[in-house]
Amino acid sequence: MGSTIIIRLNDVKKMTGLSRSSIYDLISKGLFPKQIKLTPRSSGWVLSEIQQWLDDRIAARDAEMVAA
Repeated sequence: MGSTIIIRLNDVKKMTGLSRSSIYDLISKGLFPKQIKLTPRSSGWVLSEIQQWLDDRIAARDAEMVAA
């Protein structure tokens, strides 16, 4: 297995343009990758999962453009 890169909330916010509350709202609805617990007081996200989520959003946009 390759190396897994973990990113923190500020990086997720920068990558997605979403606010903290939007990220956690999407997680609660099952629409965004769930964070992993690093320590009792620290969480992070798997970079590849965030990148895949963004790729999926782009693909959905492109599919809508083709269907229109």
